[in-house]
Amino acid sequence: MRATPLAARRRRVLGALVGVFLLTACDPQVDSRAPGGPRPIEAGDECHVCGMILARFPGPMGEVIADGQPRALKFCSTRDLFAYLLQPEAGAVVREVYVHDMAGGRWDLPLDAPLVDARRAWYVAGHPLRGAMGPTLASFREREDAEVFARRFGGQILAFDQITLELVGHLGYGEGQAGEGGADRPASPPSRSGLE
Repeated sequence: MRATPLAARRRRVLGALVGVFLLTACDPQVDSRAPGGPRPIEAGDECHVCGMILARFPGPMGEVIADGQPRALKFCSTRDLFAYLLQPEAGAVVREVYVHDMAGGRWDLPLDAPLVDARRAWYVAGHPLRGAMGPTLASFREREDAEVFARRFGGQILAFDQITLELVGHLGYGEGQAGEGGADRPASPPSRSGLE
């Protein structure tokens, strides 16, 4: 029995759709999830700025969902995240931005902390705790948590729009490197950012 031209065309279209699905489902470069929420930062993820493996370092991290990027751009520290965000060309492509809520995780194990909308988060600059490459901005969903952190460790509380490229530049890279036993790391990182 011979297939009608319409049935043959439907099979070809269906075959093409299945092929496209299989190709994109197997491509590790394509993040198939639609925008509308953070992607978990996982053990093997690398920093978009410096290429370091994120899981090896303390302190809050971040991610950007950007137009034209097949997957989330992830950053080893809030300092690297803002260094990227504050570049003039980044603003046109950034759709969503997320940071760790350090009230919900330990400084030395930030991957356990929830990711929250960075534009609504609060930040503490000028505290002594180190991130991936030295000084960084502590990030919190709630201002009250940022206030508790600042009372314990010092620093200035800032909203997203108050963070400038000049401020990020003044954070510097520090003498020692944090992470993997770096000299600038606190002797005993606080659990839940010292909020307990």
